[in-house]
Amino acid sequence: MRFKETMLRALSSALNKWPGKERFGLYRFLPLFFISGAALEFTMIKWEFHGVNFYKTFKRRKAEEIVAMELEAAEK
Repeated sequence: MRFKETMLRALSSALNKWPGKERFGLYRFLPLFFISGAALEFTMIKWEFHGVNFYKTFKRRKAEEIVAMELEAAEK
């Protein structure tokens, strides 16, 4: 429990030191979230694990769904 309280206090202190509290309020963290979202998107596009990245998997799955729907429509 002591560790949790210490971490919460440290996090609270760091967040209070972030500039723009009076003017922007909670929205002062928006640039941080925007940059972290862009970094996540970049890693999903560029980083490959065993030759496969997120978008290759997504495109393959969508193609399989389209083929399945066309086969289903052709059977009817």
